[in-house]
Amino acid sequence: MAGRRTPKDPEGRMPLKEHLLEFRNRLMVAAAAIVVGAIIGWIIYNPVQIGSWGFDGVYKQLTYPFDEYKASNPDSVVTLNFGNATSAFTTQLSLSLFTGVIISSPVWVWQIWAFILPGLTKREKRLSLGVFATALPLFLAGCFFAYQTLPKALLILFGFTPDDGKSSNIQQASDYFTFITRFILAFGLAWLLPVFLVGLCAIGVLSGKTLKKSWRVAILLIFIASAVITPTPDPFTMFLLAGPLCVLYFIALGVCLIIDKRRVEAGDEPDWSHLDDDQASPLT
Repeated sequence: MAGRRTPKDPEGRMPLKEHLLEFRNRLMVAAAAIVVGAIIGWIIYNPVQIGSWGFDGVYKQLTYPFDEYKASNPDSVVTLNFGNATSAFTTQLSLSLFTGVIISSPVWVWQIWAFILPGLTKREKRLSLGVFATALPLFLAGCFFAYQTLPKALLILFGFTPDDGKSSNIQQASDYFTFITRFILAFGLAWLLPVFLVGLCAIGVLSGKTLKKSWRVAILLIFIASAVITPTPDPFTMFLLAGPLCVLYFIALGVCLIIDKRRVEAGDEPDWSHLDDDQASPLT
């Protein structure tokens, strides 16, 4: 009969076709949100004044670290260069898209979690909402931290230019903004690490005990990942990313240990949690 809908499975199961359809729908919603955000980004690319409220524009905000370096080093020759006729247009387009990703982050982050939710229990769904509420502020905080540290990073990187009166540091605008946007997004996404660790612990995939045992390996992996993620090969940028991630890892470790303690007090500890590393668990 037309219009009949397949009843929802109480255990959250659905056929593969419905999974793919839901994934497509959520992907389209996330993409539409980014497009709307990009349109707003295009509008605020240049300075905007609405009554008493004003905004310097995305371009001005993202060239602020560049301006700071020039202000502190007035004798240096450091300029932005738009190398061809389409460079200014493509720069505005790419920065508008970047702005759209930031503005629409509440939507696409939620779409990721909402796609996972049907497969979780009621308790796990409540926990996942808490994880989502933490994920968004952490992502935005990571982006803001990156933006605040950019002047220091540029001060060090541009400082390697020889001061011989003959050398200059003429930056291609496309290269500069690629560096800036990747730097900011890398920090924002990396700061989601504790969210995933706590989320996995909350649903029983990980435990605080396991994270505590593996902290040395985790720190090593954080530094390796930071070296790969950061868009420049200098160690300073790597430490800017790895340092806060190490702090966030230990914060997540503390939260996971609290979850472990509450789980033990509630009698919900898994049967395999007390086994030694060389013992097989009942799951096998």
